[in-house]
Amino acid sequence: MSILPQNHSEKEVLLDFIQKFFTHYHIGKLLHRCNGSKEKGVSSVSILRYKLGNIFVGKSMYMQQRTGSFKEKFSKNTFYRFQNSVKTNWIRFTSLLAADIVNKDIKKLTDDNRKNVFIIDDSLFNRISCKKTELASKVFDHTSMNYKKGFRMLTLSWSDGNSLIPVNSCLLASSKQSNLIGPIKEFDNRTIAGKRRKLAQTKAPQAMLTLLDTAVSSGLSADYVLFDTWFANPAQITAIKGKGMDVIAMIKKSNRIKYLYNGEQLNIKEIYLKNKKRRGKSKYLLSIHVIVGKENQVPAKIVCVRNKANRKDWLAFLCTDTTLSEEEIIRIYGKRWKIEVFFKTCKSMLNLIGECHSLSYDALTAHVAIVFTRYMLLVTEQRKNEDQRTLGELFFFLVDEMADITFNRSLSILMDALMASLQEILRLSDAQLAIFTADFEARLPKYLRNTLNPEAISA
Repeated sequence: MSILPQNHSEKEVLLDFIQKFFTHYHIGKLLHRCNGSKEKGVSSVSILRYKLGNIFVGKSMYMQQRTGSFKEKFSKNTFYRFQNSVKTNWIRFTSLLAADIVNKDIKKLTDDNRKNVFIIDDSLFNRISCKKTELASKVFDHTSMNYKKGFRMLTLSWSDGNSLIPVNSCLLASSKQSNLIGPIKEFDNRTIAGKRRKLAQTKAPQAMLTLLDTAVSSGLSADYVLFDTWFANPAQITAIKGKGMDVIAMIKKSNRIKYLYNGEQLNIKEIYLKNKKRRGKSKYLLSIHVIVGKENQVPAKIVCVRNKANRKDWLAFLCTDTTLSEEEIIRIYGKRWKIEVFFKTCKSMLNLIGECHSLSYDALTAHVAIVFTRYMLLVTEQRKNEDQRTLGELFFFLVDEMADITFNRSLSILMDALMASLQEILRLSDAQLAIFTADFEARLPKYLRNTLNPEAISA
């Protein structure tokens, strides 16, 4: 079932659906708790409700006003004042809403043995014109490995392996004054506006901890925190472990980052060379125990796997829960791929980049929060439509729980069957089969390669 309106009658259905979403999760109360309410005039809830559903109508506020289809009881200036508010704590708003969605509904559909995770990642929030955009900077995009104009959108999300819920986010500017392009407005650091701008100029690893603290204080919890090599340094790993959560991360092959192994401080490449690798069809090459950090030492397990995108290369995963099996570490880390899907959806479907042209950092923060709320709305509806247990308690014990990473598993089964048939019928050697597999996977679109081999996702 699609909730995107195709005609006028479906628009009414959409508006009714959004209203039910607002009522169920008490959006008005959440806005009030986050200083987002107004003392007089049109309520903030009405403005937010309009903006939330506007993307599904296919016309901007400007075009609606030009064509005479704008029927709201407020002007564009009223909306701009709402969006530019320096008082609204949007990070806390999305965190509280995410906590309500997870605790009220999602967890009811999830087995208690399922491992829930926090996922931390960033994506480029590019701006073509930055000279007058507050805090716009030259930021390093580690996907393209060069500097671009705009912000790094650092995002924390929650997932049970099936549904991903965005929790909060921060548009990071450069912490270096030389890389700043846009102006900086001065606010008292004790105010929400001041704290927002201070966080924007904080380095990503520290900002990550702030977002994580906000999520936990809002009522969210998870078994593991997942992130890629960009955030995988000992200081962050030990800090998260100190908060009572375990980490699963892909680690850098850096000469400078060292771990205590057999009484020696060694980097991951030195550890890899010192040990004998597993051969054959093993899912991993190496598994060893190390100590992370020097002051706050944390025991951890490092698992090395073959990079299926490049058979001569290898990847390393670190887990602070040493009781987990190697297969479980790899499987749980595969859940991180959902945040890549989230970024793609927000940019291509929910108009994350192109909708808001404001020069205000407060307005950009509000816009990101609105897009995140749209995504939460879509996820809740999708979960209701796909998981039959939402139809009533009758189905609760009759329907099997939705499997982790179902699409990935299906592709893996198909690939295994194909390889087995080729080897059986054509009598291919292991070397020939490896060449065929590499050539076949190279011809697939990137998103399919990454879905097929989540453990081989490059940093």
